[in-house]
Amino acid sequence: MSPQPPHPIALDPVAPARPARTSSYEEAGEHNNVERRQPLAVAASRGPEFSLPPADRGRDAWLFLAGCFAIEALVWGFPFSFGIFEEYYNSHAPFSVSPAGIPVIGTTAAGIMYLSGPFMFAGLQHWPNFRRRCPVFGLAIIAISLVASSFATQVSHLIVTQGVLYAIGGTLLYCPTVSFLDEWFVRRKGMAWGIMLAGTGMGGVIVPFVMNWGLYKYGSPIMLRAWAITLVILSGPLLFFVKPRIPITHTTQPRPFSLRFLNTSTFWINQSANIFQGLGFFIPNIYLPTYARSLGFSNVSATLTVSLVNATSVLGAVLLGGLIDKLHVTTVALISSLGAAMSIFLLWGLSASFPVLCVFSLLYGLFAGGFSCTWTGIIREVQKREPGSDSGLVFGFLGAGRGIGSVAAGPLSDALLSGRLWYGEASLGYGSGYGLLIVFTGITTALGGLGFVARRVGWV
Repeated sequence: MSPQPPHPIALDPVAPARPARTSSYEEAGEHNNVERRQPLAVAASRGPEFSLPPADRGRDAWLFLAGCFAIEALVWGFPFSFGIFEEYYNSHAPFSVSPAGIPVIGTTAAGIMYLSGPFMFAGLQHWPNFRRRCPVFGLAIIAISLVASSFATQVSHLIVTQGVLYAIGGTLLYCPTVSFLDEWFVRRKGMAWGIMLAGTGMGGVIVPFVMNWGLYKYGSPIMLRAWAITLVILSGPLLFFVKPRIPITHTTQPRPFSLRFLNTSTFWINQSANIFQGLGFFIPNIYLPTYARSLGFSNVSATLTVSLVNATSVLGAVLLGGLIDKLHVTTVALISSLGAAMSIFLLWGLSASFPVLCVFSLLYGLFAGGFSCTWTGIIREVQKREPGSDSGLVFGFLGAGRGIGSVAAGPLSDALLSGRLWYGEASLGYGSGYGLLIVFTGITTALGGLGFVARRVGWV
């Protein structure tokens, strides 16, 4: 048997051989996940039947991306629509009797899914054979968590089932798709990630209305069980298309990973901006329905506020994802952060009517909804400084940063609302009892553009 070539991807008869020196960003997408599966080179040399489908184009790539979009919508649409559940739990027994901790349910689910990223991606890199089976286990755990939460009688039960257990299943289902995307899209990675992330917004458009209808008509036990069945029926077939581009063999060897990117200022400055933005990002989705109800609007109107945020998040994710492929990541982050912050201060803070609140929801979703698209640009910048960095692992740490904001958002928002500062003293939204929460959300969102300032002064 002839010695294995240093870059087995060059044996792909579909894709031309790459130059010996490519950008670190392309190496991450095209080579990082390939080089650890050296047996593929041997398989490829046996015949054309082992040729790889092309990256960035072709039916298989687009079917994969469509599957990712749908899974993103189904997995993340549920916790991102938790504002509907919060309104329901606060007004219906048995949870309304002792409602303390209800905001923690949704932030716990999203937070754990984010915070577990570094461990999950490290595990997937070390045991790549497990990547294909993870989504199946994850889908099963999600279904179990929803059915279990339908029997809950206390808020603590919901935190464990609808929060923690759902997050574990969601992580197992979601993380491998991100790992696979790194193989399917290389030069159009920002665009692909934007389309995938848009699934969250699309799920957030549909799920709130479905949940609002089902919760108030059938109650939470029946609706949670029905949603578990729906997820299995809709997500199960998609797993056939959401698969790695590079075949995983039984002889695949574990590959050690490097954490040297944690020593770079580029990572930590961008991570700090990511954490700050995450502290405020989840608050509108949690509190907009309750805020709308406090102004006397109907349940349908309250649900519409969240759906509008998620609807424009779809467009925002696609637009920002496309910009990431053309502009520096800190510029895109600044556009997202300042646009979202201005909508918070000028529209949410000054809202006392439903039309103004709807305009806020539209603009906030457009600018803030696609902020996670900047992660692909941050990965690119980090790999320029530390070429050996694994893109999945960097992604996991960025997700953990967002998770810090998600987990902290629940307790922080409870504390900010407890004193009802400025209630009756200020005007419009600032005097509604939500004023301090609005200001906090606006400031932390604006700090998402910190990386742009750091780049201007030469820190990155």
